Amino acid sequence: MKEYIETEIEEEGNKVSDPGTPYLPRLYTYADYLSWMDDKRRELINGVVYELFSAPTRFHAAVSMNISFFLKLFIKKKKGKCGIYYAPFDVRLPKNGETADDKIYTVVQPDICVVCDPAKLDERGCIGAPDLVVEVQSPSTAKRDLNEKFNLYEEAGVREYWVVFPRDKSLTVFLMQEDGKFSEGTTYEYDVKVPVFIFEGLTIDLKELFEE
Repeated sequence: MKEYIETEIEEEGNKVSDPGTPYLPRLYTYADYLSWMDDKRRELINGVVYELFSAPTRFHAAVSMNISFFLKLFIKKKKGKCGIYYAPFDVRLPKNGETADDKIYTVVQPDICVVCDPAKLDERGCIGAPDLVVEVQSPSTAKRDLNEKFNLYEEAGVREYWVVFPRDKSLTVFLMQEDGKFSEGTTYEYDVKVPVFIFEGLTIDLKELFEE
């Protein structure tokens, strides 16, 4: 049976599933990911390749920078050991304890992530669930952030997941529960202060967050 290449242009970006058979499409691994030598940004979600757009909008970038600033300022003030990382930064999410490159099928690049366990960090990024993940919405990523990535972060055990909506000047916070599932989510509108649950005592004023 002949191999084929199938490319789907979806709302959330370029989803690439190739090559393989119509019945058994090929799933890619982190080992494959490392072998691609071009300058394109990609994510792997359960073995499926998603191409990322090269640059966010100016406001998207400003919001990401503001969040990073507030987090870094708090950690520095408290002399904390957590690290803040922002895209492009690879987060590998292995399953079933399989950490070999050719056994990892999910590699994502969150807009921002906070990692408090240094054992999860190496020269190539993070392997395992960050403590906090922030995804800043754009029209090209909204569907994936609220569906596939939501499920990935929940399954991996991310303690706190923020989905930020710059156009609406709001954000929704999902917290990991004792049953291993995210909460239904709490939405915070402009002009309120949002608690950062992984850091006791830290709140972020949305007025300041959405300043350009």
